[in-house]
Amino acid sequence: MLPPLPSAAAPIVPAEVPVGRVLPLAGRGEVFFRHHPDGPAGAPTVLLLHGWTASADLQFWALYERLGRSHPFVAPDHRGHGRGLRSAEPFTIEAAADDAAALVVALGVGPVIALGYSMGGPVALALAKRHPHLVSGLVLEATALEFHSTFAERARWAGRVLLEPMLRSRLGAAVARRGLVMAKRHNPAAQLREPWLLGELRRGDPVAFAEAARALHRFDARPWAGSLGLPTAVLLTTKDQVVPPAKQRALAAAMRAETVELHGDHFSPWFRGPEYAAATERLVASVTARLRHARLDAMPAAP
Repeated sequence: MLPPLPSAAAPIVPAEVPVGRVLPLAGRGEVFFRHHPDGPAGAPTVLLLHGWTASADLQFWALYERLGRSHPFVAPDHRGHGRGLRSAEPFTIEAAADDAAALVVALGVGPVIALGYSMGGPVALALAKRHPHLVSGLVLEATALEFHSTFAERARWAGRVLLEPMLRSRLGAAVARRGLVMAKRHNPAAQLREPWLLGELRRGDPVAFAEAARALHRFDARPWAGSLGLPTAVLLTTKDQVVPPAKQRALAAAMRAETVELHGDHFSPWFRGPEYAAATERLVASVTARLRHARLDAMPAAP
């Protein structure tokens, strides 16, 4: 039997989670985001872009504290996800990228290192393509250039679109609780945050989730991603059954990226939080170092 849901008064935001803000973006709506503005002098802001059906907190709560020691960061919820803006327009990768661009401009924090996990990878790539002046580097995690090159993948994504009725039902909540039970077995920190995590799992619009699945099914960056010319690092989840490791390696090769392997599955941020945070910190540091070296190389020589 599944454990009962905690009372509505139980969830308390963990101390490592930055204060959330809501900001109206002209012509788009109100966006919810976490903002950690502090960091060493000259450290670029990291824009954290979460995956499908998640929120920034669900995706990155295990990363916030460690990343915040070395970099300022901004972590928005995508449209229709978590507390993200609600729109009458269908979810598209391009719209999510434009939302992120509008937030970066409004906060005046660009150019950023765009870090995308799973669906956040396509959003980061689209952001770099559509708004190149706002992105200085990329960290792409558990993601791919495309998600539909084989018949099995096309069938899988079509099936995810049909999940909308389930996501609206009690069954969806039951599946989410099962996932949290599994996470607690691997990551004791998840047990301490159980009421809060369960509350976060209830957020989001199932219609937007279905639209996002369609958008991922259509996404294909293979013709242009390699020409972005940005310092890029890739986190490859070697046991991933959602985004096959072969696709992740194809992404790394196309982007000529430094690659760090994490021997876990697609849910490593939950199941292996400390290892995930350490690997991500290493990748962000690598991209930051390459940006610093590029700036030094561009400086005119002393007379």
